[in-house]
Amino acid sequence: MALTTVAGVQVEIATFPPAATPPGSDKTLFLGGAGARGLEIQGKFVKFTTIGVYLEDNAVKWLAGKWKGKSAEELTESVEFFRDIVTGPFEKFTRVTMILPLTGPQYSEKVSENCVAIWKALGIYTDAEEKAIEKFIEVFKDQNFPPGSSILFTQSPTGSLKISFSKDESIPEKENVVIENKLLSEAVLESIIGKHGVSPAARQSIASRLAELLKETKD
Repeated sequence: MALTTVAGVQVEIATFPPAATPPGSDKTLFLGGAGARGLEIQGKFVKFTTIGVYLEDNAVKWLAGKWKGKSAEELTESVEFFRDIVTGPFEKFTRVTMILPLTGPQYSEKVSENCVAIWKALGIYTDAEEKAIEKFIEVFKDQNFPPGSSILFTQSPTGSLKISFSKDESIPEKENVVIENKLLSEAVLESIIGKHGVSPAARQSIASRLAELLKETKD
């Protein structure tokens, strides 16, 4: 249903097509939304990456029960709505494409910091999560990301996080590594689109696109 109605999105130098098949998956996911991630530096907003979030088709029907009829503004402001996307029983795929160059350690340390902050706020930071973070940092240790290259995350509803790398916007057939930790899998996405997520633009894009898709669902 959703795939026939969504459009692709251009964010800065990156093009996010309306549909994508994650590495190692046989599923085609639709583009939930996309936006840039940046920081205010000396009074100027500097964009570092662009982020597109794809969702499995059944996400729309699953979300409709609670969120159909809400406006884009209401969804944008709702912490619970984005928690439902992050924790929902469907596959998610996130592509992060560089606008400015970043090293693997620069990227992984910031993401790790955000994930740990989320867990500590929820009171769920355990040894298992600490080990998962160590593995996550290790995966990025020797990586470098020039402009146009991409980091790909596939979040499985069973709790695995697949990580892949691409020199451009193409999607490899297989993932580079799989980390089996449900909380890490969810926190990576939450760190992007959650309450204190790094890309308010992606969050807003997802809210407005899903508000329209939810309207189209049949009761």
